Amino acid sequence: MFIETVPNRSSPPAVLLRESYRDEQGRAQKRTLANLTKLPSDVIGALKAFLKGGTVIGTGPDDLEIERSLPHGHVAAALGIVRKIALDRLILSTAKDAAARRHCDLVVAMMVDRLIAPRSKLGFVRAVDQETAISSLGSVLDLGKVKEREAYEALDWLVERQSRIEIGLARRHLMDGVLVLYDVSSSYFEGRCCPLARYGHSRDHRGDRPQIVYGLLCTREGLPVAVEVFDGNTADPSTLRSQIEKLKDRFAISRLVLVGDRGMITSARIRDDLRPAGLDWITCLRAPAIQALAAQNGPPLQLSLFDDRDLAEISAPDLFPGERLIVCRNRELAVERARKREDLLAATERELARIQVQVRRKGSRLRGTAEIGIAVGAVLDSRKMAKHFTVDIRDGHLSFQRRVDRIDEEARLDGIYVIRTSIPAEHLDAHETVQVYKDLSRVERAFRSMKTVDLEIRPIRHWTAQRVRAHVFLCMLAYHVEWHLRQALAPLLFHDTDLDAARAERTSPVVKTEPSEAVKAKKATKRSADGHRIMSFDGLIAHLGTLAQNTMRVPLRSKHPFTLHSKPTALQEAAFKLLDLDPLRVH
Repeated sequence: MFIETVPNRSSPPAVLLRESYRDEQGRAQKRTLANLTKLPSDVIGALKAFLKGGTVIGTGPDDLEIERSLPHGHVAAALGIVRKIALDRLILSTAKDAAARRHCDLVVAMMVDRLIAPRSKLGFVRAVDQETAISSLGSVLDLGKVKEREAYEALDWLVERQSRIEIGLARRHLMDGVLVLYDVSSSYFEGRCCPLARYGHSRDHRGDRPQIVYGLLCTREGLPVAVEVFDGNTADPSTLRSQIEKLKDRFAISRLVLVGDRGMITSARIRDDLRPAGLDWITCLRAPAIQALAAQNGPPLQLSLFDDRDLAEISAPDLFPGERLIVCRNRELAVERARKREDLLAATERELARIQVQVRRKGSRLRGTAEIGIAVGAVLDSRKMAKHFTVDIRDGHLSFQRRVDRIDEEARLDGIYVIRTSIPAEHLDAHETVQVYKDLSRVERAFRSMKTVDLEIRPIRHWTAQRVRAHVFLCMLAYHVEWHLRQALAPLLFHDTDLDAARAERTSPVVKTEPSEAVKAKKATKRSADGHRIMSFDGLIAHLGTLAQNTMRVPLRSKHPFTLHSKPTALQEAAFKLLDLDPLRVH
């Protein structure tokens, strides 16, 4: 039995319900059972589907069941990028056994899960388990039942392959003569069991907690390729030697330029590590070195050079042989430093005046020299203003005044910074050298994303050194994926997609880059050039997650569930078009 549409000259075609049979001579014939022309088209379509073996679904609430609905779009975006950049194949490499594949699937799942919603490893196990799943991640990767032990075993498996994975990433993104950005950060612990946790300089302003230190190697664009974890009391410059060995020996890069801040690439590290290894560098001088260059406003640094310019290249062969010095003066930075210094001086004077009143008060506890000195020292040390004040302390007496000469001497260098490099001018001019150093902010952006904004490296819920290293490496790989996502989705984010053009319009690399007209329009209208609403990265990922994977079931055929995805919004369609992915085909 079938439905056939028969042309009817100038009239609408006839829709007939027919069946096939054989006549007495055995010839195939067909006869009409009913004329369906007057039926609505949706009813005719339902009859066609039913005759082909389909199931009729009524319009009542009990005729079609949604057995389960799981967020899917953000999983498809993150997992699709992992497949697209072949990161999963790099992690798995040549291992073909079932155990290695299982470990690789779990590592990929933990990376994607950290991107969409950072949580503990136990939380991850619950998030992908069939019974307690909160996204389609477990079903898309066909993880089945996941035990907590498997997640930790996958971490151990990953850290054993960290060196090989980093070498693979370096081969993809680093080459001879490349610029490499390097910086370190720290994250504190709540417990005391990890052997890596030590008290040290806390960038999180939690000196009361032990911490770990980790260094990140990035391309000039801010794409991370390697990370290393150190004891929490490791000084920044002490981490540099292992990175040089990694770049030279493991990554087999013979020529490169290492870019680091003034606290990282010091004169001692240049003398002992970089110069013997034959590497070039770009870094910045510390304040005492700048003061030595500017002493008495004489050569080699003359501040009068900056009356009508903000950049000048000088040399100081006695102090920095074989290096170029690029002196920059940022007038906006100079104004800000002067304002901040005056605010600190005024705040310090108020606190000292309060102590002075207490000293003069009868019956005050602050009468002896020692007690007064302790109180004054606490105030001066809290704002690092001791160098700017002369203090006279005696029994029952306190007086103070500003050291105007020291303040004026410091103010002369407001907004001045000096970049030092070993790269010849014919290979990298002064303007480009300044911009390369300023690109270190991209590493800081990576740290900010890993620590607080998106991936939340803290809290670190591991005790052993290897597990902590595995956790930090997993966060780095997750940010590697996030970087690619941000690049692809930039038109739908608040990112400046015309940054290079905006930089080209500057008169000097020292001044702040003004936003391009494109990003100004995006921020003003909150719309992209195509009219789509723009948002933050985490907001867009959350919106993609509203594209759901629904498990459907028809009561008449309860043993045959099927999957039906929700219809993507216009913004979701635009996002997946930029990613060049089909969310229904990602697996």
